[in-house]
Amino acid sequence: MFDLPPDLPRLRTLRTWHAMVVRELDEAIAARERQVATDEAAARNREARRPPPPDWTVSRGIDARRSPVAVHIAGCHMQGKGDQAVSRDDAVRLLADGVEACMHCRPDTALGILG
Repeated sequence: MFDLPPDLPRLRTLRTWHAMVVRELDEAIAARERQVATDEAAARNREARRPPPPDWTVSRGIDARRSPVAVHIAGCHMQGKGDQAVSRDDAVRLLADGVEACMHCRPDTALGILG
């Protein structure tokens, strides 16, 4: 690898220098590990505070009252950006009141309204 000096003073100097470098490396590693742990804990806390995704959504019309037009299973590719999250009970009520069930995700079947 490389040749070490033959005399004791230079060997001791090299040993001291390497010990110092290893100590600095250990401190840098420990600081980075603390930072990673802090970042991961913050990410877990953000995730824990995030509300759960809805199971059902409703599309609204463009009329002045923004009347409900269709019920979807959340995540349906046909739902729009402005769709509103609704509870299971509200989805059932909307379907029972005549709001259309999406023909792609079939929330009426998923809710047990149609077999």
